[in-house]
Amino acid sequence: MSMRHMSAMRRVGTAALLSSSLVFALAACGGGGEEKDSGTSPSSASATSGGDKGGTAPEAAPSTPSDPIATVKGDKGIEMSVLQARRDAGGFLTVEGDFKNATSNGFSVPVSWMGTEQAVASTGNSLAAMTLVDSKGKKRYYVLRDTDNRPLTTYGYSSFIKAGESLSFFAQFPAPPATTTQVALQFPGFPSTTIELS
Repeated sequence: MSMRHMSAMRRVGTAALLSSSLVFALAACGGGGEEKDSGTSPSSASATSGGDKGGTAPEAAPSTPSDPIATVKGDKGIEMSVLQARRDAGGFLTVEGDFKNATSNGFSVPVSWMGTEQAVASTGNSLAAMTLVDSKGKKRYYVLRDTDNRPLTTYGYSSFIKAGESLSFFAQFPAPPATTTQVALQFPGFPSTTIELS
């Protein structure tokens, strides 16, 4: 009787030990599996959302679209690409793009890029000469100025663009009426080009 009792106790003890080991092993595996899953899920989600963001970047973050909405070649082989022209809150229109020196020679930025206004010229290199023309509305829009008469555009840049280098730019204008969907961008040394407004 006592032998049977001891034998039963051993079996119960062994079963309890095996059960605890099994629970511990499952918990460890489950925890490891969860960590692995949680490690891959966010990165997969990140990759997916990153891909989504990348795919919608021109709309969600229009400051960095991959394809220009207009490209024109100007004097001495300089290319101007307009990446976006978006309406901002407050009645502004911001044009962004870049100038690329696709030649094998350096390019000296002409003074005409700054425009002819004496007050603006004193602020240094700028793109104050850039204008937008709404031919249907028969209006011309000039780069806005701040209270110190500085143009709301890229300014203070180097007067020389090396071969193969680019100069990113922005210029802010009063926004044309909502009914205006395209305007002509005019800038010294470049042919006039039509751009779509977003």
